[in-house]
Formats: sequence, C-alpha cells, structure tokens
Amino acid sequence: MSIKPAVPCLLLLAGPAVAADPLPDAIAAPGESIELSVHAEGAQVYECKAGTDGKLAWAFREPIATLLAEGKTIGRHYAGPNWEHADGSAVAAKAAGNAPGTTAADIPWLKLEVTAHRGSGVLTPVTTVQRINTHGGKLDGACDKAGDFKSAPYSADYVFLKKG
Repeated sequence: MSIKPAVPCLLLLAGPAVAADPLPDAIAAPGESIELSVHAEGAQVYECKAGTDGKLAWAFREPIATLLAEGKTIGRHYAGPNWEHADGSAVAAKAAGNAPGTTAADIPWLKLEVTAHRGSGVLTPVTTVQRINTHGGKLDGACDKAGDFKSAPYSADYVFLKKG
C-alpha cells in the first residue's frame, strides 16, 4: 500500500479563493503579499437623498458585514470603511481604485489604501485592502421619501495585503 501526498487537502485549508485570473490593473497591488483573505456576507446600506439635480435617489451610506474564515465569524466590516478582526486589530482605509463587478447588480471591486491602524494582531501590518468577487449590493431606482433607508445584500472577498 502506498501513501499519496495530501496536497488537495492542503489547498482546501488555504482559505477563501482569490481571483484566479490577474486582477484588473486599477485594483492590483504589485509588490504586496497576502496577510489574510476572508469572505464577507452583509449588506450595503443606502439612504434616500436629493441629488445635485434636486431629485431623490438612493445614495450609498455604509457597509455592514460579517467577516468569515472557514465558516466562522472572525470580524466585522462597517462604515469608514473599517475592518475589525476578533484579535483586536483593525484598519480603516480609503478607496484608491475600482473595477466593475461581474454583473450590473454587483458592487465594484476595490483597492483601498489603509489610512489608520488600531490594536495589535493580524491586521497590524496591512497596507492595502482589496474587495473582489463581489455579488450583489447595488441598489438602483427612485426613492419616495428623503431620509428613508434600504439595504441590498452582498457578499465579497476581502484580501488584506502588506508590503513585501
């Protein structure tokens, strides 16, 4: 009886899949390496507001999502945008690039530059966050009453990168 290497099993333990194809240039982070990759499930929250033309329309307000690894909750994502890990580390970031989602209903893929760190843990060395593999989250159409809120369910993978 021969024993075969368990390479396929190791691949399953690697965590969420990162896009197999090269990422669009607008969100690529050359020279950076993956510190953590997680899956997020949540909602994009919108508020009914008057636009520059005076007409009411849904305006993005904030994300609310649970960060998951191997099916377990390991953190949260919320307005700022901010990401908090269960180990107490957290980052805030600002958008630095975007690429269209796969379908018209999907929010864009993003590259975000980290602007602040809190606590100490897995997110401490992170310099860039990528939002990829988005599904859902867009909300279109007119709204009737200023101040109303509506949420659109979404999922995405967040890849936390560090220099080097």
